[in-house]
Amino acid sequence: MMKLYGYWRSTAAYRVRIALNLKGLSAEHVSVHLVKDGGQQHAEDYVAKNPTHLVPSLELEDGTVLTQSLAIIDYLEAVQPEPALLPADPIKRAKVLAAAHVIAMDIHPVNNLRVAKHLGDTFGADAEAKRQWMVHWMDTGFAALEQMVDKDSKFAFGDTPTLADICLVAQYYNARRWGVDLTAYPRLTEIEETCLALPAFADARPEAQPDAE
Repeated sequence: MMKLYGYWRSTAAYRVRIALNLKGLSAEHVSVHLVKDGGQQHAEDYVAKNPTHLVPSLELEDGTVLTQSLAIIDYLEAVQPEPALLPADPIKRAKVLAAAHVIAMDIHPVNNLRVAKHLGDTFGADAEAKRQWMVHWMDTGFAALEQMVDKDSKFAFGDTPTLADICLVAQYYNARRWGVDLTAYPRLTEIEETCLALPAFADARPEAQPDAE
């Protein structure tokens, strides 16, 4: 069986859990606590698997280790094409990827744990300053996404979940954690509600994970 190394609160690991569930694939979940013991992602045995000191990592049955959530999901899409997480139509595919990238490449890189820690350790940011930083970048991205997604479809793009929905639901979890006012994004909130009504999304929620605190 594949092994998914992750942390219950990690939005990137959350994305992969959703994708695995949507694809009907199983993986043993191995907890890598990002805070305990100085951060288990820095342990020598884990860094040997993932030199970035980040989660998630997906270890295949032959021992191959894949890193970076979008790359892992791309692999899952290749080996288990149905249900498709990206449209076949090139224009629709590009729109789904653009929305996913707003989250995974614009919002998330400046909103993760190591950035918050660096803000405090290097620049003296207190808890409220860190919160304002997180909220600012999520608001910036969500304002764009509210305009990018389809207005009348069931999910972000069309009537089936895509990579855009996966990224959105995971980032919305983080947004609530940091106190983002989501009332300005009614369409995004509607999409999240639709997604979480599906077991594939609901079962992947951070609080449903065995290592949740």
